[in-house]
Amino acid sequence: MRLAASMVLVLFLFAASAAAQSADDAGVRAVIEQYFKGHATGSPDEMRRAFLPTAHIEGIREDKFVSWTLEEYCKGFSGKPAADEGSRKRTIDSMDVSGTAAMAKATLVHGQRTFTDYFVLLKVDGQWKIANKVYSARPTAN
Repeated sequence: MRLAASMVLVLFLFAASAAAQSADDAGVRAVIEQYFKGHATGSPDEMRRAFLPTAHIEGIREDKFVSWTLEEYCKGFSGKPAADEGSRKRTIDSMDVSGTAAMAKATLVHGQRTFTDYFVLLKVDGQWKIANKVYSARPTAN
């Protein structure tokens, strides 16, 4: 009888853990989709919704290292979609969630440039947000 009760308890804990993990995976995915929405609409307000206000965005642009605060990054968005928005593609390539921290990798094909974005995310006050982003850009393969 004790063995059966122990097995039921283990199964219950495993199911609860899996449900929490599934909810966190969905939360991380939703934040990256929000980031994609910011790109798709060109809206700095949509973009801000995906990030912590203290976030930094870093990468190499025109062969030079760049480091922007979230507000500096958002100044690059006009509030309108890019002219070629209909042909752009964005995908989440991978995610890894551990407690209140996560990472994600995404690919954004924007015309002649393909970006690989790496995100570090935190769950703050029950909500997932991008804490920092680094990116790499390369010519899009034909």
